Amino acid sequence: MSRFLDLLLTSAAQSPRGMTTGEPREPVRRSWAQVHSTARRMAADLVDGGLRPGTSVAVLAGEPALIAPAAQAVWLAGGSVTMLHQPTPRTDLAEWAEDTVRVLGMIGAGMVLLGPPFDPLSDVLTQRGITVRPIAELGTAFSDTDADPPIPVLAEGNGEDDTALLQLTSGSTAEPKAVRITHGNLYANLTAMVTASELKVERDVMVSWLPLFHDMGMVGFLTVPMTVGLELVTVTPVDFLSRPLLWAELISKYGGTVTAAPNFAYAVLGRQLGRAEDGSLDLSSMRFALNGAEPIDPDAVASFTTAGARFGLRKECVVAAYGMAETALGVSFAPIETGLQVDTIDADQLEANRRAVVVDPEVEADRPVRRFPLLGPPLPGLAARVVDGQGRVLGEREVGSIQLRGEAVTPGYLTVHGPVATQDADGWLDTGDQGYLTGGIVVVCGRLKDVIIMGGRNIYPTDIERAAAEVDGVRAGNVVAVRLDAGSGVGSSKRESFVVVVESRRAGDAEAEQLIRKEVTARVVSSVGVRPARVVVLAPASLPKTPSGKLRRAATRELLDA
Repeated sequence: MSRFLDLLLTSAAQSPRGMTTGEPREPVRRSWAQVHSTARRMAADLVDGGLRPGTSVAVLAGEPALIAPAAQAVWLAGGSVTMLHQPTPRTDLAEWAEDTVRVLGMIGAGMVLLGPPFDPLSDVLTQRGITVRPIAELGTAFSDTDADPPIPVLAEGNGEDDTALLQLTSGSTAEPKAVRITHGNLYANLTAMVTASELKVERDVMVSWLPLFHDMGMVGFLTVPMTVGLELVTVTPVDFLSRPLLWAELISKYGGTVTAAPNFAYAVLGRQLGRAEDGSLDLSSMRFALNGAEPIDPDAVASFTTAGARFGLRKECVVAAYGMAETALGVSFAPIETGLQVDTIDADQLEANRRAVVVDPEVEADRPVRRFPLLGPPLPGLAARVVDGQGRVLGEREVGSIQLRGEAVTPGYLTVHGPVATQDADGWLDTGDQGYLTGGIVVVCGRLKDVIIMGGRNIYPTDIERAAAEVDGVRAGNVVAVRLDAGSGVGSSKRESFVVVVESRRAGDAEAEQLIRKEVTARVVSSVGVRPARVVVLAPASLPKTPSGKLRRAATRELLDA
């Protein structure tokens, strides 16, 4: 049996902790022992139904209370889990079904486990020849008075190199790809994250609203607490988006000590906290608020911690992190109890010479600078290096491609064209991210494919997007800077340029749009020193996003071309 499953079974037998779901309407708590008992019954049902070792099983459900035992059941039955991307109210179901069929064929899934609120999609899937089993019906042949069925012998045969998770990437194109995470990868990463965050079963309470079809939610805030035996309070993304203050209310109610979210969510919660009544919340228990999954904006973090200070939130609880599906989840965590630490560097040196030269803004106030969060050292068991375009290993504060090596690194992808290896001959994975190391600490500047080169300068789109987002009328978090290659596409010229695309509720008002375009251009020129070829104003919900909510730059470019 793999180390991952062995740890999960140990926690199920020994941990007094559990998971609370159903907030804020009907909260229900189940101990991890109860979750495991349900999972064993489900696993026996799956095996009786013909599930074979190594089978990929897809899960499409919204409720963590169903997903937790279902995922565990698949592992106990010797299979691997794939969390399918969930359709939204705006999704074209016929198109979603075709994409899903393509994904299921790519991963070789034997069945889909279906749960609320997606039960109505059963016919859509079965009509395309897909085997569907309702999660709520799994294991019901066993009564509550029956002894738990034995763990299927299939689980005992799971080795470190067998697949545990196939994580669908939220890439910038429609071409599906799944990251293969082995039992060994998963165990290495989750135990490293537990060590780096100093999680303790007797102390910590995890609070989450993160989607379980994304690695941060599925690995960090379901698999980790379920495997280690930590207390978990979890709701759905819809619950959070319907009323963001619920996140803080749950931390206050349950004495939450650990949480995580992308940067945008902390910005949203900061605004909500600014309007909350004095004394209505107690956030003093929070010791580990991880910020990751998208570029971290220091100003947004400062707004969150400032607004939360009225309720006892300490700024030291913020943990800047770097992660990716290719390592199961975590790559590096900033040290706990240090808060957000920012590296302020010379913008000209970064863009022209690809060096991160430290600047003291109080001494050199007129010098253009860039501010990047310090993302901490690689997690235990991972190594990081930075290389140039020729593969030469770079030195301290030299900017290049970040590469990773270690037990948590995936051995490969599954694609529609077949398996693809991820590591070179020496075991290094190219992350596709540009950045540098300083004193062993990782700093990420941006994605290589998104860098805009103008006049010999390497400009990162996040700098452009943050400047544009400051303009009145532009929806925060809904700005994309799209690179235009020389002589191609919208607004083309003889040199590489870029277009800024923003969402605004004032779209359609010609006068308002003209003012937004003018102010965005001025703000970008003032902040970054380059002029966009064009500024496009779109209505809300127009920008293409991945299922996990990230903006898709390549798809935005295609939208402009169309």
